[in-house]
Amino acid sequence: MSNLSLAEAVKLKSVLAKRIHELEEEMDRVAFVEVEKGSRVPKQSRSLVQVEQEIEELRKDFRLLDKLMYRANIENEVNFNGETLAIVEAIELATQLRAKARKFKMFGAAVKEEIQYGYGEGIPLVRRATFDPEEYRLKAVELERNANRLSNAINNKNYSIELDFDSEKYF
Repeated sequence: MSNLSLAEAVKLKSVLAKRIHELEEEMDRVAFVEVEKGSRVPKQSRSLVQVEQEIEELRKDFRLLDKLMYRANIENEVNFNGETLAIVEAIELATQLRAKARKFKMFGAAVKEEIQYGYGEGIPLVRRATFDPEEYRLKAVELERNANRLSNAINNKNYSIELDFDSEKYF
């Protein structure tokens, strides 16, 4: 039995999820046939029971892989900006940094002041930013840089972690 890295496990989990979906669709195809009344059901390459057995085996492997990945993401850590974070926490932080960067990019693209047309009764209105757009643009760039650094640290760590999972039948 060969081990696989946490990084490979992430990819394998996606492959397994896709295969489960394909097997669910195959179940729908083999579960029913349309034939003339009184005719024999044509022989199919696989029965519903066979597909069902394969999907159950895949789901069992999926659950095991999921458990191993969760455990690895909790037990292993990365260093970022002088702080040690569990991988699960680092993943969430990277997600939050990217969300904050998206918001700051929006503020960074704003106009400092613009005239609003169509409001009021002849009184010109001005929409004025209460912040410096350039400052937020620069903050967004720095946040994205940090998110990328953190993602790289997570990715590097994921390649160094070995999971006790037999991936021979999938890779």
